[in-house]
Amino acid sequence: MPDRPDPTAPVGRTEDAVVPAPTVSSEALSPEAVAPAPGRLGAVDRYFSISARGSDFGREIRGGFATFFTMAYILVLNPIILGSAEDKFGNHLSGPQLVTATALVAAVMTIVMGLGGNLPLALAAGLGLNAVAAFQLAPLMSWPDAMGLIVIEGLLICVLVVTGLREAIMHAIPASLKQAISVGIGLFIAFIGFVDAGFVSRIPGETGSVPVQLGATGHLSGWPVLVFCLGVLLTVALLARKAKGAILISIVVTTVVAVVINEIADIAPAAWGLTVPAVPDDLVAAPDFGLLGSFSLFGAFQQVGVVTIVLLVFTLLLSDFFDTMGTVVGVTHEAGLLDQDGKVPHLGRVLLIDGAAAVAGGAASASSATSYVESTAGVGEGARTGFASLVTGGLFAVALFLTPLATIVPAQAAAPALVAVGFLLMAQVRNIDWEKYEIAIPAFLTIAVMPFTYSITNGIGAGFVAYVVIRVVLGKAREIHWLLWGTAALFAVYFAIDPIEQLLGVK
Repeated sequence: MPDRPDPTAPVGRTEDAVVPAPTVSSEALSPEAVAPAPGRLGAVDRYFSISARGSDFGREIRGGFATFFTMAYILVLNPIILGSAEDKFGNHLSGPQLVTATALVAAVMTIVMGLGGNLPLALAAGLGLNAVAAFQLAPLMSWPDAMGLIVIEGLLICVLVVTGLREAIMHAIPASLKQAISVGIGLFIAFIGFVDAGFVSRIPGETGSVPVQLGATGHLSGWPVLVFCLGVLLTVALLARKAKGAILISIVVTTVVAVVINEIADIAPAAWGLTVPAVPDDLVAAPDFGLLGSFSLFGAFQQVGVVTIVLLVFTLLLSDFFDTMGTVVGVTHEAGLLDQDGKVPHLGRVLLIDGAAAVAGGAASASSATSYVESTAGVGEGARTGFASLVTGGLFAVALFLTPLATIVPAQAAAPALVAVGFLLMAQVRNIDWEKYEIAIPAFLTIAVMPFTYSITNGIGAGFVAYVVIRVVLGKAREIHWLLWGTAALFAVYFAIDPIEQLLGVK
């Protein structure tokens, strides 16, 4: 649901761009508006530099609440995405356990970012990253094996940060391909939303030229699909009005409508899918930590080939890479915290914490966690320090005990949010230069192949290979970074793995 090193590029998420970044008015940043109250600074104030950054405790608390309410939708969407997929052996992850894992990782890592990075930056399971886990990793291996690859990806990010290679890799990939990756993931996520809600379905037994259709029978039918349609209309209306917390508001309202319809209409439970919208017996329950530690670092190597594993981990790295840098730069720029050279304060520490969040997400079976652009909502309320992150993390900790509320949300109420995410990511297509074919063709292939093959990896691979080939044909081979040569070669092997195995007598 994705790190852009170019600070001039639009800030958005492959996984998590769900609301436009609010604008901090010049009045809000004026000396009169941000002057700290007189009096002796306390230890907390000094540690977080609250007054030094022109903020106060009231603004930090309001900012922490604002960030939480604009990204709390992940407590519903992450379990929906991960819980709706099954692994190679037909196993599903528990919805209540996923809610607990999602809330726990968000709470712990957001608090760590507040204490260690001292930025108003919140972290949680990334949209797009969880799609890779659900629809790329799980079908090839068991869930513990898939989460083990995410842990490996997080550890690699930490190593790249420490060695300074992270920036080198980010600079090696052209901006057009970064933007195309975001757009392609947006379309892929939107398609998942349409399919999960039953708005689009596979034609039973169809092997011809029309593999999918509208609804289950060629037209829309049933109350659950109506709930989805109402949810989409409500979501886009709220987005158009730039309402704060549009995604969360839509999920809550649509879930209430679904609960009411389920009570008054005669609907078979199976029509809703995995989650039936019914009022739970209890609104508060003890968190279920059953998924914590359920991962296998090297189990995946017994299920798929080394080349496939390398490419899958690389896909996770790409999604995490470009999302994090764009988000961190965007949030700190919005808060006016960039230094005179336009650099993020304590960037290495911030990126290391973000990498650790990926490790924590995999270890908890919540998918890779990453920084959220919704943190700009808190900045818009005046947050300037890590104290706001402590507030946001504390609210996620409280959400640990509200699992019954999150588990009544049906796919039809959550899927409109996926469609909205797809729209927001799709907006980046305007930044691609479609007049230059050497840029436009690889970008197009990246965008098109993802939803058409139901694979993020395939889309990235198609774009990288096309980019290298076209550059070579145009006599620009020397302009290609060696990292792109290596990546394109890996993807070429990936796409041709079957004939290569036959040639080598492996198969």
